[in-house]
Amino acid sequence: FPRKRGSSFFFLFRRWNRQLDSRFRGNDVWGSHVLKIENLKTEVDGKEILKGLSLELNAGEIHAIMGPNGAGKSTLTYTLGGRPGYEVTGGSATFDGQDLLALAPHERAAAGLFLGFQYPVEIPGVSNVQFLREALNAQRTQRGEAPLSAADFLKLARAQADALGLSMDMLKRPVNVGFSGGEKKRNEMVQMGILDPKLAILDETDSGLDIDALRVVGEGINRIMRKPDKAVLLITHYQRL
Repeated sequence: FPRKRGSSFFFLFRRWNRQLDSRFRGNDVWGSHVLKIENLKTEVDGKEILKGLSLELNAGEIHAIMGPNGAGKSTLTYTLGGRPGYEVTGGSATFDGQDLLALAPHERAAAGLFLGFQYPVEIPGVSNVQFLREALNAQRTQRGEAPLSAADFLKLARAQADALGLSMDMLKRPVNVGFSGGEKKRNEMVQMGILDPKLAILDETDSGLDIDALRVVGEGINRIMRKPDKAVLLITHYQRL
């Protein structure tokens, strides 16, 4: 792995070109830039964490970033997602030809960016189904598309839940409330399947999972994102994923 050292920055970086069917190799989108980061610098509470990161992620690729705690992996995730408190002091980030840093968080999501959290949050009082339908239709509206009807959405949600081993009863419960660690991660994969992003940034999705849950989540990532026009930026501590 190439290595870049600094007082607070040490990434182990690895890139996989997906072994897709040969018919995908001729697709026009194969190899085109999905995410291009140049000399990105980010401060948190006045402390510089990212010190000039550059990275290119093309359609049809998975990039993995590995490194110890405190290296800046999650800072990169939150910066790209637009989390408040993460101040970009230099550099640029382009997503699918757009200035990513100029977009509000909801605009980044509508453009096709999905952020998977290391610790998915619980939202008491808000049902999974309602949350996901509102999120999907808000993104569709932002893109100028017609919202899905309740019936069409439930059909989509059921298909995604079945593929990840979650019952519709679980989707009717408040978001992540009472879910185990593995269930929260599977629920996040259901969210990703419903929203169908172009770029998934997954922050230690494998954290806390046993081998069976890891297999289910890994299969979910492949099923949803293993396409020639999509890309994944995967942050992990484990090569096994």
